Order: sequence, then structure tokens, then C-alpha cells
Amino acid sequence: MKKSVNLANVARFRDFSVLANNGFGRKVVSLEFGVHQRAFRALPGFDFDRRSVPFEYWGEHKAVLPLPKIDFLRKMVSLKCSGQCRVFFSSNFEEKGEIIDDYDDDGGDGEEESESGEINDESVADPEEVNRVAKVIGELFALDRNMEAVLDECGINLTHDLVVEVLLRFKHARKPAFRFFCWAGQRPGFQHNSRTYNAMLMVMGKTRQFETLRSLLEEMGEKGVLNMNSFRIAVNSYAAGKERKKAVGVFELMKKYGFEVQVENINCLLDALAKEKLVKEAQVLYDRLKNRFTPNVKTYTILLSGWCKVKNLMEAGRIWNEMIDQGLKPGVVTHNIMIDGLLKVQKRSDAIKLFEIMKAKGPAPNVRSYTILIRYLCRHSMMKEAVTFFDEMIASGCEPDAAVYTCLVTGFGNLKKMNVVDGLLKEMKGKGLLPDGRLYNALIRLMTSRRMPDEAVRIYEKMIQNEIDPTIHTYNMIIKSYFVVGNSEMACAIWDEMLRKGCCPDENSYTVLIGGLIRQGRTEEACKYVEEIIDKGMRVPDLDFSKFVTHFSRPGRPNVLEELARKLRLSGKSEVSEIFARWSEMTRKGYRTRHSFGADASS
Repeated sequence: MKKSVNLANVARFRDFSVLANNGFGRKVVSLEFGVHQRAFRALPGFDFDRRSVPFEYWGEHKAVLPLPKIDFLRKMVSLKCSGQCRVFFSSNFEEKGEIIDDYDDDGGDGEEESESGEINDESVADPEEVNRVAKVIGELFALDRNMEAVLDECGINLTHDLVVEVLLRFKHARKPAFRFFCWAGQRPGFQHNSRTYNAMLMVMGKTRQFETLRSLLEEMGEKGVLNMNSFRIAVNSYAAGKERKKAVGVFELMKKYGFEVQVENINCLLDALAKEKLVKEAQVLYDRLKNRFTPNVKTYTILLSGWCKVKNLMEAGRIWNEMIDQGLKPGVVTHNIMIDGLLKVQKRSDAIKLFEIMKAKGPAPNVRSYTILIRYLCRHSMMKEAVTFFDEMIASGCEPDAAVYTCLVTGFGNLKKMNVVDGLLKEMKGKGLLPDGRLYNALIRLMTSRRMPDEAVRIYEKMIQNEIDPTIHTYNMIIKSYFVVGNSEMACAIWDEMLRKGCCPDENSYTVLIGGLIRQGRTEEACKYVEEIIDKGMRVPDLDFSKFVTHFSRPGRPNVLEELARKLRLSGKSEVSEIFARWSEMTRKGYRTRHSFGADASS
């Protein structure tokens, strides 16, 4: 040992085991414990090993305690814990790879559902009336007729709930949605409110119509109907479109229209930025404003979650430290986020240690804590360990929910242990626990991944029977699966079913449908849907042209995409013609690349 280490106020110090096997900085390691454990510092040049280390107390007591081995890494890490040794960090990570939201599981499009729910969560619109209006809009817009004049004659009883529901039916189709929105706003006796405006903001944000989105925000400000959800939608939209400056600039718009710098408003903006992986921008905004408001636990938890989302545990640790320095106590949600962050960077042992500390010292783990661990283990096919935690959860008094069962069903299903999956579903039924939309989607994914679309449809039918609304993700999986097995008729039938259920196709839906039709030789129908997405104002999908090579680019075989482009050009549909001409060229390039690769290999 080169130097002694001072350990102050350790009369009630309990355990060093939480420090074992974590990587720390080469220069300085500062481990500062709150309340009963005050100051333990490893100075530069101090050598650590498993032997005893002399500790000098500020009081009269002296002792020799074992110190666990610490592996030095390149970066400095400062570790601070609350009164009962709540957390620890390691700096061995890389900022790349798959990002999984703290609330993410295998549902597909939970973010979209959540956003829509904030707008129509109190809707009492008549579903039949919504269907009638949506059908009129869809049919007349497709025929390029005077949609507004027909709507005038339909005897529609306009309510805010009705407008919101209709707009959400066209949330990926900005042109018909905006025309309906404008028509409704001009009807005598009707004025848009915050909810209808926010629904329109969401549509414009999803379709990347940022100029119109900004105009709507300004219009809302002038009419006094802006609320924090409006700003959240705007930030989410800008962030999703990689418009970083515009996302941060929403704060200036808040100030312009008199929204005060208070913790609830700032948390709303920080959360929107962090969820879209713009945590650096969120951090800059926080640093700029932190002297003008009083951050709370939620503020720090939002930033912590953002840094964990991008796998930067160094910054996450700094935020944790700052939170404790401010006298705030991390709760179970904050601990759960840190466990998830550790798992994201493959620090499973560290995550489990933190979990064990929660059990021993508090806050007690909840269902979400167990779900995070079980989800990770299932994704890595560690089913024995997952079941162990599941059993422990039940023994601890935490009742499992559909999310936990979804993890287990997916894990065992991926291992083709369908008998276990059946047992889990029966167990759920015995507990009176009904599957939710995410679990149904997980089951459908298991079937479609095994090229069993008919079985997927049976699960879909049970989903409908149990009054669970399918998402666009549900339909996309089934449609794609039918195209994969070569059954384009059933794929198109599911497409029609999707429209009947009032589910608006997104860009991925059209990508699956158009690509599938082209591969099945149904190019005329594919052309119709390309025209449809152009009319709706949607982005033309980028198809995987390598999949078309074997269909259309064999020597001596005509390129049907090129033929279709020529016919469209002659019929005056130049915009659609250019799209098919581009696809034809990409297919031809794909063939040449493939052909030359084969020639090189043979030589």
C-alpha cells in the first residue's frame, strides 16, 4: 500500500460489497456516501488489491478492513450513494447499438399509442358516426371530388371528440386530415379547441410538415389555446425529424406566449427531448435554466433516463450524484431506470447487485423492477434465470401483470417451446389476467416469424373478440407474413380488414404492400397504391430493391417496372412514372452488382 485512506464517520458503515468488480477511473475514485457514510477517497497513485487496507477514522477508532479489487479503466467515475448505499456505476460502455426505452417491451408502437391517448383519452364520440365521416372523407378524397361540399350535406353533428377521432383515423395522411380540419373550423357554431389543434399538430408532426406545424402553433397562441401538450407534441415531432434546433427552440415559443419557467413546464420539455434521444440538448436546456427554477426528483429522473437511453452511464452517474447533492432521494422509478441502463451496456451483474441492494435497503422493488430484469434475461434466452426472478417476484408479493407474461411468452416462444407458452397463457387465464395488445402482438409475431400467418389471424380474431384494438403494427406483421408465403390474396384481404377497422396505414404499411405486390407480379395494383400515398401527402417508401432482382432482372426477361413507368408517362401520370422509373433503375443496378459479384467469385 502506498498511502493510507481516511474514512470519516463510519461508525455505522455496513458493507463494502457493493463496490466489488466495478471499473473506475485511472486518476481519482471518489466514493461519497450520504448520511452515515461521509468521505472515502482513493487518491491518485493509490494501489488497490484484495489485501487489507489501513483506514484512519477522524475519531479515535482505527481498523484494518478488506478492500475489494477494483479494475482501473480510462475514465474517471465519481460514485455517490444515498444513506444506505443505493447505487454504483461503471464506465465501461460504448454509445452505440440498439436503444430500448425504459418503458419499451415487445409491443411495437407503444409510443404512438401513448401520444394518441393523451389527445383522445376522454373521447365520447359515437364510433358509428366516426366511421361514417371517415368513410366519406376516404372515398371522396380518393376520387378527387369536392369533399367539403359532400360533408356539408351529411348532417354531421360536429363535436370536438368527433373531430379528434376522425383526425386520428388519418394520422398518417396529412392532406385529407388537414382538409377535414379546415372544413370543421369553418362550420358555423364550431371552434377548434386545444385537443383538436393538438390532434392536427400530431398529424403534421408525423408527416414532417414542420412549417405547417409552426403555423398551427402560432395560430393556437393567438387564440389562447396552447397548452403544454402542444409543446410536447412539437418537441417530439422536431426531435423525431432530427430538427434539433427547432426542438430546443420550442422553449422560446413558450416564453413568447407567457408560459412561466416552472418545474412542471421544464420537465415536460426535458422529457420530450430525452425520449427522442436528444438528451444532450435536454442537458444544455437544463443547465441554462436550473438557476431559474427548483428541479425535483422527476427532473433528475428524466435526465437520468435520457442518458441511460443513449448508454452514457458516466453522465447518468453525474446526474444521480447531483440529485443526491441537492438532498433529493431517488425513488423506485429512478432505481429501475438505472437497472435498465446497466443492462443496456451489458452490466448484468451490476444491475443485479443494485436490485439486491433495493431488496435489502430499499426502496423495495416493484413489478416494473422485476420486469426489467426478466425482459433482459428473456431477450438473451436465459429462461431459467428469468423464471427464477418470476417466482421470486410472486413470493415477494408482487402480482405479475401482462407485461411480465409478455416477456416470458416471447422468450419461450423464440426457443420454440410452445408448450410452455400455452402453459403461461393458461396460468394467466387462471389468475383472471387478460392478455393486452402487446401480448397479442407478441403472439402474432411468434406465428408470423414461423411463416404461419393463418395461426396469426386466429390470434388476431381472439384479440378482436376480447375487444382489444389492433395497432397498425398488428396488421403490418400479418400482411407481410402472407406476402412471404406467397399468398397475396390474403395479404390484400387483411389490408381491407385494416381499413374497415379504421386503422390508418402508415409508411411501413405501404412499403410492405407495394413491395409484396410487385414481387407477386401485381404491378398495376402496386401503381394504384403509389398514387394513393402521393395523393395523401405521404412519403413514397424506399423499397428493398435487392429482393426484386430475381423477379425482374434476369437476362432476356422484360423489366416490368420499366414498362409500367413508360405506360404511366404516356398516360400523363408523370410523378408516379418517375417513381417507377427510379425503382426500375435501382433494380437494374442491384442485378449488375449481384452479377459482377458472382463473376468475381467464379474467377
